[in-house]
Amino acid sequence: MMIELLQQWGVLGLFLGSFLAATVVPFSSDVLLVGALAAGCDPVSCIVSATVGNWLGGMSSNLLDWLGRWEWLERWLHVKPETLERQRERVSRWGVWLALLTWVPVVGDIFAIALGFYRVAPLRCALFILIGKAARYIAWAAIYWGVVG
Repeated sequence: MMIELLQQWGVLGLFLGSFLAATVVPFSSDVLLVGALAAGCDPVSCIVSATVGNWLGGMSSNLLDWLGRWEWLERWLHVKPETLERQRERVSRWGVWLALLTWVPVVGDIFAIALGFYRVAPLRCALFILIGKAARYIAWAAIYWGVVG
């Protein structure tokens, strides 16, 4: 069934699915990529589509959290200022390099959120997020072609 959907939607479906997978919607864009490759979609188009979709999804989380305020977390989620400061120190220690790890399942989304919330070098973060996500999909495509090809 997934193969049929990917054949019908192609790289556009892969793009949309990859975008959503980088937000709070819990599913794997890696499975979508491999499915699109198995459905016979062009590998370069698949890698580009998945990368750009997932990058834009991650950047949307990053941007939304850029707009966030400490007061909101304290008031609505009852997070103590000391906790926010401790987390800021941890994010500051690694800085923009955390952006390379935003592709990692579960924690990657947290890194993108934290980088935005603590306003870490937005242009460099965007570039490093793009690099990390591209490397992820290139690796999956290589694994797929190594097994199938």
